[in-house]
Amino acid sequence: MNKSIFTFAVLIAFTSTVFAQNTFTLSSNDLGGEATIHEEFNGFGCTGENQSPQLSWKNAPEGTKSFAVTMFDPDAPTGSGWWHWVVFDIPAGTNELVSSAGNIELNLTPEGVIQSITDYGANGYGGPCPPEGHGLHQYIITVYALKTDKLGLNEKTNPAVVGYYLWNNTIAKASIVTYYKRTK
Repeated sequence: MNKSIFTFAVLIAFTSTVFAQNTFTLSSNDLGGEATIHEEFNGFGCTGENQSPQLSWKNAPEGTKSFAVTMFDPDAPTGSGWWHWVVFDIPAGTNELVSSAGNIELNLTPEGVIQSITDYGANGYGGPCPPEGHGLHQYIITVYALKTDKLGLNEKTNPAVVGYYLWNNTIAKASIVTYYKRTK
């Protein structure tokens, strides 16, 4: 192999590795490719534990003043999907939501964090519960790095309005996708 081609190939491999490691990234210690009974909603005919998953993120972009997290099911038979979790005003110094943080009664989020209403009509986390016989649904969990420290919204704000404010204030976002199929 030509020495200059080899040097170029090594430089590209090194550069790709360095840049890939510095991207805004979301991960979970609780989730794999499919959600489980732990995350499944308890209601609407589902009997899960309704436990929000642990989430952590890293490499937030410069200028991030707060974060928001959403969980959305685009496969819900509603014509507009289904919002399962809407969390915002997460302080910039935060890089994790612990397991069960979506249970607002446990008070596991940092002070000032708002968990708005979901399409279930309640605040906090509402897990997967696709209709019986509807097959696998995808659940997109996204963390948003925002250019504002507060969205200026409250816990009664519906997901569409929160989404509008997120769209206007997002610097970067990272997502993970998990799937769930109702078995009973």
